[in-house]
Amino acid sequence: MSEAVEYDVVVLGGGPAGENIVDRTCAAGLSTALVESELVGGECSYWACVPSKALLRPVLARADARRVPGLAAAAEGPLDTAAVLAHRDYWTGDWKDQGQIDWLDSIGAHVYRGHGRLYGVRKVAVTSPEGEHHVLSARHAVVVATGTRAVVPDLPGIAGARPWTSREATSAQAVPGRLLIVGGSVVAAEMATAWQGLGAQVTMLVRGSGLLPRMEDFAGELVADALREAGAVIRTDVVVEAVVRDGSTGPVRVVLEGGESLEGDELLMATGRAPRTDDIGLETVGLPVGTWIDVDDSCRVPGHDWLYAVGDVNHRALLTHQGKYQARIAGAAIAARAAGAPLDTGPWGAHTATADTRALPQAVFTDPEAAAVGLTLAEAERAGHRARAVDYDLSKVSGAGLYADGYRGRARMVVDLDREVLLGATFVGPGAAELVHAATIAVAGEVPIERLWHAVPAFPTISEIWLRLLETYRG
Repeated sequence: MSEAVEYDVVVLGGGPAGENIVDRTCAAGLSTALVESELVGGECSYWACVPSKALLRPVLARADARRVPGLAAAAEGPLDTAAVLAHRDYWTGDWKDQGQIDWLDSIGAHVYRGHGRLYGVRKVAVTSPEGEHHVLSARHAVVVATGTRAVVPDLPGIAGARPWTSREATSAQAVPGRLLIVGGSVVAAEMATAWQGLGAQVTMLVRGSGLLPRMEDFAGELVADALREAGAVIRTDVVVEAVVRDGSTGPVRVVLEGGESLEGDELLMATGRAPRTDDIGLETVGLPVGTWIDVDDSCRVPGHDWLYAVGDVNHRALLTHQGKYQARIAGAAIAARAAGAPLDTGPWGAHTATADTRALPQAVFTDPEAAAVGLTLAEAERAGHRARAVDYDLSKVSGAGLYADGYRGRARMVVDLDREVLLGATFVGPGAAELVHAATIAVAGEVPIERLWHAVPAFPTISEIWLRLLETYRG
């Protein structure tokens, strides 16, 4: 190993969370090194949020156009698949990260390409693709931001079947004729929407009773109904027991519990995520290997005053925007501690995270879109709240009827009856993702219902749903 190079902060992992840590610590005048083994920008930029939305946007825009009088007939034809894939490639930078490298250079960060591992207290060892070895030492903090990887269950025949994970599903260069999807959560639902819309025949195999199990039940039901209408097949309460691929390019066959088999051209296993902590040297500082990393509300690892973990790897919230939020919090906390300042001061208030536990927004870009923040009714009741769900049919809002003919959707707010504040909200319908930030403000700010009554929505927008929900609550 070479002699250690010293920095104020060393960040292990260059996804959105890692980049935001670097941005904050460099802005605070702390010398910062970033270690990345793949592409700077991480999973979100190249294999998740960005390419998936690039694939989905044309599908959703066409679906919206088909519901608009005067435009519906013009939108009946197929999508230009080559143009859609080229648009996706543009937004991923053709899987090159030079733009991110240029930005890091501009803010004074130092980038090390290669595999990084903790090397004892305040140190990170880096092995470059060329086999060079470096040791980086941190005066103030080491931040783990290594994210997650897709989990593929160890089924008979799975290795030879070469299944897609989310990476292959968002980067594929051709539309499969028949796509089998195992799973029913966000990745499964979004990729079913995208590839069915691009011309694949999609069959979803869901172990549970429905789609989007972490949202209110009606969200998954409305999304499933629309997918079926688009031509997808959805099988629930099924268990895949084995997978067989015929040759190197032949079809893939899944065998269900009970012996039934289904055939497709590609198979997407959308079956969860696991932390990328199995080979990052956690054992050198006394932490368990291959598990989620526990942190406090400043994203610091208890018992290690120099070690932080942000983003998916700490399991507080497996969403890009929440990882970036945590990174802003942790970056401010590192800077404050380096300066000997308290954490409860600063231009943005206390440098401790709360939004990733209390006001967690998520948008699912299916047709219809599904968006939610905070607690579902069931979660609120399990947490011991005296809660009430207030529901309203989104199609009855004037803005929704003008948005699209035959608009279908539903909204729910969950109210804490003792404090009369929102605990959560869910919106399902075309364009519904744009409603969730207002709900996030209401939940995060614990805005009293009596004050929300005076937040007047513009007419005629879909946001008028807020007025209807509040009227329904007041009776």
